[in-house]
Amino acid sequence: MGTDSFDVVVIGAGPGGYPAAIRSAQLGARTAIVEREAWGGTCLNWGCIPTKAMIAAAALARTVRHASAMGVRADALSVDYAGLLAHKDRTVQRLAKGVRSLLQANGVEQIEGQASFVTRDRLTVRGAEGTRWISGRRVIIATGSTSAMPPFVPRHPRVVDSRAFLDLQQRPERLIVLGGGYIGCELACLAASLGSEVTIVELLDDVLLLLDTDVRAEVRRSMERELGIRILCGRPAESIEAGQDGVRVRVGEWTVEGDCLLVATGRRPMTEGLCPERAGLVLDERGYLRADAWNRTRVPGVYAIGDVNGGPQLAHAATSQGLVAAADATGHRPRPNETLVPGVIFTQPEVALVGVTEAEANRTNLCVKVGKFAFSALGRAIAGGEAAGFVKWIAEAESGRLVGAAAVGPHATDLISEAALAILAELTVEEVGRTIHPHPTYGEIWMEAAHVVEGHPVHVAPSRRRT
Repeated sequence: MGTDSFDVVVIGAGPGGYPAAIRSAQLGARTAIVEREAWGGTCLNWGCIPTKAMIAAAALARTVRHASAMGVRADALSVDYAGLLAHKDRTVQRLAKGVRSLLQANGVEQIEGQASFVTRDRLTVRGAEGTRWISGRRVIIATGSTSAMPPFVPRHPRVVDSRAFLDLQQRPERLIVLGGGYIGCELACLAASLGSEVTIVELLDDVLLLLDTDVRAEVRRSMERELGIRILCGRPAESIEAGQDGVRVRVGEWTVEGDCLLVATGRRPMTEGLCPERAGLVLDERGYLRADAWNRTRVPGVYAIGDVNGGPQLAHAATSQGLVAAADATGHRPRPNETLVPGVIFTQPEVALVGVTEAEANRTNLCVKVGKFAFSALGRAIAGGEAAGFVKWIAEAESGRLVGAAAVGPHATDLISEAALAILAELTVEEVGRTIHPHPTYGEIWMEAAHVVEGHPVHVAPSRRRT
């Protein structure tokens, strides 16, 4: 059987894989990409994009419900859940089609099926039309991750992971969420915004523990008071029962009943069927393919990018790694992976962070200055009826160089990009503070927060700087 030869073979067409394939082709390599399930990967089909399509609809409904405060009456509001799902599906289909069109436009050969190593540079691809043999001088593994279902959780149609939750044809009236990380909290806020009664069960002391205490408190306050989400922290789910009539979870002295249990307790790398050992690759104790700062594995010519390499499980991190791996695989000398990776969480309110947190500064004895500015003091936010939350800068105390930032409130996930650029460029609070920001906008809140760090705010009463 003949073998088709390529300069670069990419396994997985998610947010890491398809940019890696496109960039490899742009740099002159004959490139193939293999996808076994859905073009665009988890992010586009069952993660980032469909959840945000549904969250956008839920946010619109929430805005309409509160529109009377701004003089707009919208009586008899209802949410057509089937129509919401159709909007989600149309969004996914449009973007998936776009991925394939981009690959085609850049001359990347698209192969459908399960890729498996035979040797370091030879693979089989088993698809609907049979088995195909291919070879690649360089191979980039971008197979992503999938939901990890704990063994103590019963397997039942009423017990779902995040992927299955998005495909539910009816909104559960009562939803129990097991896990208070970003996936669990995002979907909890989505369901609550649509009218579900939601309970989160989290083993650790609080939800969203990656956030600083003040940011976390702002999110939790909104989730509990405005959305009515019940949050049970600090105790495990001692027993879970699922049957035809519903789901029952016992947590300490509480028994929580629901129509559906969403399990959001973590993710695991996807390497099933890949046969990495045939290429000389060794998975670590958690199943990841570890790679260096250029995404090179221990096997020369083989790269691992995105969730499968154990780094930040974020689509934008995978994309950045894919571009680095493609440049390295085609003989160029790229910079190593960027280590400044923003995080965004689409809860209600939105949350975003980048760089050093206050907690990290305290743990490492980094002397910093912190400045916060509330949306309740920002003209644009007040005019738009979105005045909850704040942003904050974290700067080195002596130099004023910005090292971290966080935002919680309206458009936080968009606002964080300015903070990331400022930190990457090693700007100081003085430089941000004297940069003219247009008024009235949400973006000028970073300028206002910089003035707070410097100790001479204009639009809030001055206070002692925190060091």
